[in-house]
Amino acid sequence: MVVLDDADLDAAVESAVRGCFGNSGQMCVGIERIYVHANVYDGFLARFASRVERMTLRPDFDFATDMGSLTNSRQLAHVQEHVEAALAAGARVVTGGRVRPDLGRLFYEPTILTGVPEDTPVRDEETFGPVVSVYRVGSDDEAVLAANDSPYGLNAAVYGRSEARARTLAARIQAGTVNINEGYASAYASQGASMGGMKSSGVGRRHGPAGLVKYTEPQTVASQRLLGFDPPFGMSRARQVALFTTSLRILKMLRIR
Repeated sequence: MVVLDDADLDAAVESAVRGCFGNSGQMCVGIERIYVHANVYDGFLARFASRVERMTLRPDFDFATDMGSLTNSRQLAHVQEHVEAALAAGARVVTGGRVRPDLGRLFYEPTILTGVPEDTPVRDEETFGPVVSVYRVGSDDEAVLAANDSPYGLNAAVYGRSEARARTLAARIQAGTVNINEGYASAYASQGASMGGMKSSGVGRRHGPAGLVKYTEPQTVASQRLLGFDPPFGMSRARQVALFTTSLRILKMLRIR
């Protein structure tokens, strides 16, 4: 997720809460890294932390509950390992970062980290839990470079009041879907558009024409007409090649295919 310096911070925070912590962070399209322009970094982080601290965690299905538990003990251990490795490398917990056995066997607090260095699992791998790291960037170009510095490219989000600027930046992000002023749902709900990843994220596409084509098996049937590929009677192979080469050069000059 990229937050530009003209973004509506309150709207970005609300969407980030859902994008980062929906289904306890256990979504393939969930947000795990947020890059915020330096001009609005402090304001965004303060709002985001305050909102996350007010989240309601409970083991129920009430609509007033903001987040539930993880799915199994192995995933809980995976989340703990990622956070502990980040802290050992110098990262800081802004809020969260604790197991909550008082709420249930698999509860982990929604967690915001800052100062996460490179070469740490929480930055370079998929945590798949309620953990997000926030980074300060100085320009749109720096945000794009940081966002693309990953082997994954499934989903991304860009927040900014200027849709034209946000779309220009979004087109530079190497991800199968990029949402403007939304974490994931805009692209996910666009059934007529293709859905899938780039780089190491997923294979092929679903939805839209590309999603239908993947269920087909193309076949080519070609018929040869007029000239063949063997030299005409009395012409040497060398002469035929020279004629073909000259013809192709002329067609290229005339831009005829």
